[in-house]
Amino acid sequence: HGRAIQQTCAQFVGLCRELGLFSKAIVALDGSKFKAVNSRDNNFTVNKVAKRIEQAEINIARYLTALERADRQGGEIAEEKTPRLKDKIERLRQRIEDLKAMGARLETSPGGQVSLADPDARAMSSHGKGTDVVGYNVQIAVDAEHHLIVAHDVNNIGSDRAQLASMGEKALEASGQAAITVLADRGYYSGDQIVACESKGIDPIIPKTETSGGSLRGRFTIQDFFYDRDHDHYTCPAGHLLTQAKKRSTRGPDPDYVRYRNREACGACDLKSRCTDEPVQQIRRWKHSDVLDAMQQRLEQMPKAMSVRRRTAEHPFGTIKAWMGATHFLTRTLPKVKTEMSLQVLAYNLKRMMALFGVGPLIRAMAA
Repeated sequence: HGRAIQQTCAQFVGLCRELGLFSKAIVALDGSKFKAVNSRDNNFTVNKVAKRIEQAEINIARYLTALERADRQGGEIAEEKTPRLKDKIERLRQRIEDLKAMGARLETSPGGQVSLADPDARAMSSHGKGTDVVGYNVQIAVDAEHHLIVAHDVNNIGSDRAQLASMGEKALEASGQAAITVLADRGYYSGDQIVACESKGIDPIIPKTETSGGSLRGRFTIQDFFYDRDHDHYTCPAGHLLTQAKKRSTRGPDPDYVRYRNREACGACDLKSRCTDEPVQQIRRWKHSDVLDAMQQRLEQMPKAMSVRRRTAEHPFGTIKAWMGATHFLTRTLPKVKTEMSLQVLAYNLKRMMALFGVGPLIRAMAA
């Protein structure tokens, strides 16, 4: 009854929409890793196979050394140890053969992984834990006013970076609004995804990821260079103007970027040591940077956006994981896991609505 369960979950969200609970049109987006019915030992990647083969070879060498030592000692102890050591060596050699076969299987496996118990489960890095979770990536969009889960999804992709546009569309449709604001953390920052939201009535607010590491070394970053849209130039921290080096064309390595620089100013600049190791500092501007700049302005106008996102989106995950227990999912394969999560979301929204409306009024609203 997977389809019926998912439809029931969607219908309850529709009831919340009809009751006018999504009028604020602000949702918080977040993703979390949930464990599958598949242990880490039953999940294989190329690196895991290589490490397990290496460890097996180390153990074989250790047992061979012990076997030689037993042969030199002789006597009853050697007679007792030798068969046991030979058996361990034989089992390890067979283990290596099995791992090599798994390595060959990985070459044609989706995502370069094989999970034996749940074939759709994938090893994903768990933020803050420093370990892999073999499971699924659950996405939720939560209404910022009433903390109801407006939209959700489950996938087996470890990164959130490609989820913004699709989850934004789900939330927009479920909310029934002409436009919505989506709050998300740095893990969702993707220029292509942000641009994809622009024409669909979705206004994302996401802090930009610092990728250069320059600020940690006391150096200037792109944020220290001011772009003047009206005159199409940058002003560097030393006050010099960086103008277009060459018009963008459809040929070349970066046809989607325009380069800005000032050779003469860089050559005599006293701040160059804090700016670049290259002969000339060069700023590359993406063709859709205006969209990213507009989003940055929205973030500056809503300075508490990330605090709102955190307290809105993270609480439902904590509640649902507490309900599910340490093992999280009980079903296997992606379609069944999606159904199981729909049940959890339906239960969460039901309890939330009972707290907001009361049991009696909610029953009457559902019966209407």
